[in-house]
Amino acid sequence: MKRSITGLALCFSVLLLFLLTSSGVSAKTTTIKFSTWHPAVSREVQTVWQPLMEKIKTESGGQLDYTMFAGGALGKGPAHYELVKKGISDMGYFTLTWTPGKFPLSEILSMAMWVDGKDLATDIGNELYEKSLKEEFKGIHVLELNGCIQSFLWTRKPVTQLADLKGLKIRTPGGMQTRYIKNLGAEPVFMPLSDVYTSLDSGAIDGVVTCPPLVEAFKLYEVLHHGVIATFGCVTEGVVYNQRKWKKLTPEMQELITHLARNPYRTTGGLNKAAYSEMMTDLKQKGMVLHELDPATQKEWFKSYQQVTRDWVQEQKNPAKAKNVVLQLTRILQKHDVTPVATPEEWIGEAAKASD
Repeated sequence: MKRSITGLALCFSVLLLFLLTSSGVSAKTTTIKFSTWHPAVSREVQTVWQPLMEKIKTESGGQLDYTMFAGGALGKGPAHYELVKKGISDMGYFTLTWTPGKFPLSEILSMAMWVDGKDLATDIGNELYEKSLKEEFKGIHVLELNGCIQSFLWTRKPVTQLADLKGLKIRTPGGMQTRYIKNLGAEPVFMPLSDVYTSLDSGAIDGVVTCPPLVEAFKLYEVLHHGVIATFGCVTEGVVYNQRKWKKLTPEMQELITHLARNPYRTTGGLNKAAYSEMMTDLKQKGMVLHELDPATQKEWFKSYQQVTRDWVQEQKNPAKAKNVVLQLTRILQKHDVTPVATPEEWIGEAAKASD
């Protein structure tokens, strides 16, 4: 009798498991902890990260959910790569330019270029990553890499020629931008973006190099009134996933996330070329005066960038390899009809012959 009851209990358990599984009740939901240093109210979070994670949730049929940690909720901006690598966050957006020396070759994606949509910047970054940058990201799963939307110089007083820059203290995001600022005759100052508003308001610094969405997000237009339309390029950034947790996802989940996050800006339509144009119009309406450089000044400006590229190559551990990465990037830019203003003129012809 006891054996019969045990058998019935076992049958009941198997039947219950079958019913739960077939009804989907037992399908385990994986909650992704997504982190970014962008403020919760920023364009990045509102038009890219929130919609991206919602799309992942919807298209997974609810098997994937998420918790958003924005505005440095898990750590300061420079810590976000390690937050993901260590598993404090599962998936996140990081800025590698804020950790000098950690990703030496990948820093080249911060090179000055005329890119006015992050969807295009991501196409460029992903292609260079596949060709040359993978070895710098061991122990983590890279979903995408980008050079951001072009940054401009934003100042309290107008800058229309190189002489106007002499002695100005300009906040730099790091990377190539620090070198550009110095070569143009100004003094680069590194500080967290959260400190920039008060530093500008008090006069501790005279300007900042950053991209339009961050001028908006941190309300810098309240203490800045002038912008120079001469691209500084932008910092190198990207989306990564903790490697150990990535391996725990099913192949179907991995495929879905890869498909949607490979170019999150194209997936969501956030921060694309149309959004960039809208941001620039918004900044003008908020009182920002935008200055175009005359052709001679712009040429001199870009020659300064080209010298930075030469110097950067020579400072690398393997200058020949570093130069080849510059040539590869130049070729990718040309393929996308982007002018490589920071590539030395004498190297342009070599770009077509660059080895993969």
